[in-house]
Amino acid sequence: MKAVIDGKLYDTDKARMVASDRYWDGSNWERHGRNTMLYKTAKGAFFLHRTTQWQGEHENIEPLSADEAREYYERLPEQEIDFAEAFGVEPEEA
Repeated sequence: MKAVIDGKLYDTDKARMVASDRYWDGSNWERHGRNTMLYKTAKGAFFLHRTTQWQGEHENIEPLSADEAREYYERLPEQEIDFAEAFGVEPEEA
């Protein structure tokens, strides 16, 4: 999916998936007909891509700040790349 928001192009085909809630549960990839995927562009911008299978709903793209992206990264169950690679810093030890 592609979207132009505030004059910037967000393209899921060109960006790298960082995390998502997509996983195979034995029947399908969708979580109640919807999925959320966190992406990072080559220039370091983060965005969410939300998909849906429900009539009347539309998939969309939402740009995020780095802090918002970190929150989603921590909540989404499937991390595609590690934290340091996604955000350029090692996570702080608890």
